[in-house]
Amino acid sequence: METLWTKQSPMPRFPRLRGEVRADVLVIGGGLTGLLCARELAQAGAQVLLVEADHICGGTTKGTTAKITSQHGLLYHKLIRRFGTEKAGLYLAANQAALEKYRTLCRDIDCGFQEKDAYVYSLDNRKKLEQEVSALESLGFPAELTERPPLPLSAVGAVRFPNQAQFNPLPFAAAMAKDLRIYEHSPVLELGPHTARTAEGMIRAENIIIATHFPILNKHGAYFLKMYQRRSYVLALENAPDVDGMYLDEAEDGLSFRNAQNLLLLGGGGHRTGRRGGGWAALEDFAKRSYPQAKILCRWAAQDCMTLDQIPYIGPYAKGTEGLYTATGFNKWGMTSAMAAAGILADAVLGRENPYAALFSPSRSMLRPQLAANTAEATLSLLKPTAPRCPHMGCALTWNRREHSWDCPCHGSWFTETGALLEGPATGDLRHPPEK
Repeated sequence: METLWTKQSPMPRFPRLRGEVRADVLVIGGGLTGLLCARELAQAGAQVLLVEADHICGGTTKGTTAKITSQHGLLYHKLIRRFGTEKAGLYLAANQAALEKYRTLCRDIDCGFQEKDAYVYSLDNRKKLEQEVSALESLGFPAELTERPPLPLSAVGAVRFPNQAQFNPLPFAAAMAKDLRIYEHSPVLELGPHTARTAEGMIRAENIIIATHFPILNKHGAYFLKMYQRRSYVLALENAPDVDGMYLDEAEDGLSFRNAQNLLLLGGGGHRTGRRGGGWAALEDFAKRSYPQAKILCRWAAQDCMTLDQIPYIGPYAKGTEGLYTATGFNKWGMTSAMAAAGILADAVLGRENPYAALFSPSRSMLRPQLAANTAEATLSLLKPTAPRCPHMGCALTWNRREHSWDCPCHGSWFTETGALLEGPATGDLRHPPEK
């Protein structure tokens, strides 16, 4: 699926892995997270090799709306309530540090980097906004409550984060890939202790980082219970206004706005993968009513891994998996999360202390309400007597009429109508051509 970024920014290409190779660190997954991890470790002197099943940045990275911000919805009031002020402050500091790293790196990269304020607005609940501003004040962050955002919506206010940013992620990712040892079209078919096998190659590495969006190894970490995926949709509109900022509804099914050059990116229509939702139809209807002169230049959809407690999983893959690490569950906020992951995982591999490691540890408690919902969804899907089944863990797939695809409601794998894999955690096509 072509996005605005792929229309504008072709990516470099790399060879297929053949034969046996060795490295200090193997990074599996060539999205922005994998590239940043590989770059951080290579700059520290490690011998790093990165393998990608398709093309680098051909998955989640190309579908991002590319907001570089520490404002992840109305999150900080929730974090303080669940974990306390200290951990909420660490989360904010990790993401602000990631923003500053982008700001430094983008000075020398032509990637459309722009300083923009970020806003979370509400259509009907001003109290939530006031609680978030109060929470941020307790963390020492200069957020403020604004009255009416310049949007065609009747919002009751918005929480403003000053001095955040946006960019085109692909030129930036291409710059991060420069001088790295990368192999494309080399999916990992088998993982063992310090080894990985592809169709035509074998890799031996002391440390392995799985940066595949949704982790591909099921027997450790219980990620199939700790996460689900949400699908969301984007329209790139010509002849639409400049909103001069990045905007997001606090409601889960609300809309997002940001400009990219002379275009307005309108996002929303989201739903759990495999379920029904507004999709592009909801966005098209809003655009026709609110921006009648606008023209749709392109459209795309993306998926995001959602964790049990709204904090990503970054660190050792599981207890007892020495030398194996992951970064996943970015909850729709992949830009700062990817940069934070690079620092945390580089320190873990190199044996250095990191102030954020405990907060993001994948081995933290699973006892959250979302766990029961994830378990119920998987159980119902496994018991559903229909075909086709997802090769990842056997869940019954649902037919997505909007996108003519087969979707997994358990973990988010996505297939074409003929059964070809579009997105994991499944690692292969459907065995038999499905019937709708």
